[in-house]
Amino acid sequence: MSESRPARIPPAPPRQPLPLLQLILVGLQHVLLMYGGAIAVPLIVGQAAGLSREDIAFLINADLLVAGVATVVQSMGIGAVGIRMPVMMGASFAAVGSMVAMAGMDGVGLPGIFGATIAAGFFGMLMAPFMSKIVRFFPPLVTGTVITSIGLSLFPVAVNWAGGGSGPQFGSPIYLMVAALVLGVILLIHRFMQGFWVNISVLIGMGLGYVLCGLLGMVDLSGMAAAPWLQVVTPLHFGMPTFSLAPVLSMCLVVVIIFVESTGMFLALGTITDREVTPGMLRRGLLCDAGASFVAGFFNTFTHSSFAQNIGLVQMTGVRCRSVTMVAGAFLIALSLLPKAAFLVASIPPAVLGGAAIAMFGMVAATGIKILQEADIGDRRNQLLVAVSIGMGLIPVVRPEFFAHLPAWMGPITHSGIAMATLSAMLLNLLFNILGGAGRAHMGEAAHPH
Repeated sequence: MSESRPARIPPAPPRQPLPLLQLILVGLQHVLLMYGGAIAVPLIVGQAAGLSREDIAFLINADLLVAGVATVVQSMGIGAVGIRMPVMMGASFAAVGSMVAMAGMDGVGLPGIFGATIAAGFFGMLMAPFMSKIVRFFPPLVTGTVITSIGLSLFPVAVNWAGGGSGPQFGSPIYLMVAALVLGVILLIHRFMQGFWVNISVLIGMGLGYVLCGLLGMVDLSGMAAAPWLQVVTPLHFGMPTFSLAPVLSMCLVVVIIFVESTGMFLALGTITDREVTPGMLRRGLLCDAGASFVAGFFNTFTHSSFAQNIGLVQMTGVRCRSVTMVAGAFLIALSLLPKAAFLVASIPPAVLGGAAIAMFGMVAATGIKILQEADIGDRRNQLLVAVSIGMGLIPVVRPEFFAHLPAWMGPITHSGIAMATLSAMLLNLLFNILGGAGRAHMGEAAHPH
């Protein structure tokens, strides 16, 4: 039997407009969750390029500005751009390896990275209408597998945060206590409270964790006094972009991988928000991803994509209205203009984030498992598809160096668990259920004669 029926949408709370206070608080939750990932890419690339602390701070502000604008456009929809769902945008990790290599190349550096980002964004805008047609290759079997893999591939990030991030003190009892407090508060709120309190449970848990860390001297605010109160991001701050063939081709490949990842994330979000993601919606979402990357190159930042970690927050809180992420986008824009405020958010200890992330990333995987219940999972070949695809998605998570001896251009694929799982599930579904569909139907008729 061919796996082609649409996924049944799991039960979700009814759509209701939120009061302004709840809207602001839930939007702030989205910002706090994705902020660490949003600033990590410019921080890594800036250090690889040998920039000063001031220039790295400018890169971070530039990234926050583009992420905020892209989030508003993606959530609200402007013209033919934006999927109009609660999506958070930020600099993509898929390009980090390529950009770090470019930063050290003669004649490339930051201008070459920005030029490659602009070219790749333009390439993505041309490709989006074609890529949007692949949604028909995502039946429940593939969708459930991809969503499960998204949650599993994010979970090591949550564990790393909960253990304190990195360093010799990783796993220290104090970090574990903070993470446990945050997670415990979230669970207790979901057990004994409802409505408004459930909607902001993550914010409450993280807030209490932050206060505890402050009392224990774990919050580092050094350097905050030197940060300016106001800083406006100006385009082409590091000079005119340059264009070289190898960096451009590398970044174009990254955009294709971003599209594959974003397709899985949009389908996951559609399942959670009770909306069928049509090819037209997918095209609008991918156009926003590509358009954000195109603009990002002019505004001193990098390829942008939708953030998977925020999907778990949508599922856990049940707040599915896109006005929440529009407010979150406005927060990001404000943070890009107020370096002191951005500094304060960046001071949240990793253990605080980890406690919340364990619940949220696990919710993403649980959603995928629920969708798999709608697939013909009793079929042995479908079981094999799920097993192999999830296994492929976990390879970069368990042993990132597993593909170290393959060509460098394959890095954006082989280092992304989401991309590996998505490509595997699509290809195996094509092999087992589409190309083999006629044969399987024939066998079914033989087994059940009229």
